Amino acid sequence: MRIGYSFWGFLGSGITDTPDGGRSHRRTLLDGLTARGHDVILLQADRDLAEAGTDLTAHYTWDGGLPEIDALFLEWRWPIPERNTTPCGSEGHTCDLHRQRELLDHYTHHHGVRTVLWDKDQQLPADDPLRAVGHVQVCEPALHPSRGSESLLFPVDDDALDRAHPAALAAHGRVLPLVYIGNQYDRDAAFDLYFAPAAARLPHRVTGKWTDTARWPDVNFTGRIPFADVAPLYEASVTTVLLAPERYARSGQFTQRIFESVLAGCLPLVPATYRGADAVVPRELVVTSGPDVLATVTALARITGSRAHAVLIARCIDGLDRFRLTRQLRTIDRVLNGTPTPLPPTEGNRR
Repeated sequence: MRIGYSFWGFLGSGITDTPDGGRSHRRTLLDGLTARGHDVILLQADRDLAEAGTDLTAHYTWDGGLPEIDALFLEWRWPIPERNTTPCGSEGHTCDLHRQRELLDHYTHHHGVRTVLWDKDQQLPADDPLRAVGHVQVCEPALHPSRGSESLLFPVDDDALDRAHPAALAAHGRVLPLVYIGNQYDRDAAFDLYFAPAAARLPHRVTGKWTDTARWPDVNFTGRIPFADVAPLYEASVTTVLLAPERYARSGQFTQRIFESVLAGCLPLVPATYRGADAVVPRELVVTSGPDVLATVTALARITGSRAHAVLIARCIDGLDRFRLTRQLRTIDRVLNGTPTPLPPTEGNRR
């Protein structure tokens, strides 16, 4: 199948000043689709080349026009004021939203091309008319997606899981008991409850875009880091806490941080309010409060490098099985070739 794929981000390491978490799994998915026999055409701008100076044109095909395709696959973009809602050519403007509208108008609405809408940030309103279009299937990277949506998780390469060696990961020298890698967006409540109390008592580091931090004077915020530095920082840390916006926790949406940390041997602590937490990590790593995080991190720091540490890492690796690339590719094939399951029309989403 010839798939037109739309995303706003990078395939390589990209640039430091960007919130693009898709770098951890996007190339894995595209390579998997190609290996499965699909012809993938990238329909947004080549930011790897234009912004990062990374030339991947020998491996991937970009097309800024409207080529003939059998299916349209969108990593969903939404309005971001002063960025993609401004006029084309104005300062700071990004054209991702305008381009997405062009693709939807041409392929989905005019030509009736089967469309997969991957709502990776859960930004598509529940009453959006697209949900009622028969040849559109909404997917969410959640264990418990919204009604009418399919579960399409962020993929982990099968070989990366199969090659992971728990004993070798446990043997890494880990100088930081606690780390957080990620941005502030909608995470203040979870940070207040789970991370900040433990950070006040333990050596730690927080990287990412955190612009409003005055309320946490005891926290060591160090700013964004290059994508290539993410794995080494996890490798130097005993634990992280998976902080999530409430909508992610409610639906069991685990971001790329779960496999980035586990494959580096950094144990992820998951708040008990996170739906499906104990299906993804060992129960010992499910935490209920800031003091619980402090006690758990302290206990885990004591067993670093031991057989018990390696066993915990192994159990976390086992928990990633549901994120395997092959599982996600089967979902995509079923969605592309099967009958989509959109929400039934209601007064709120009827055209």
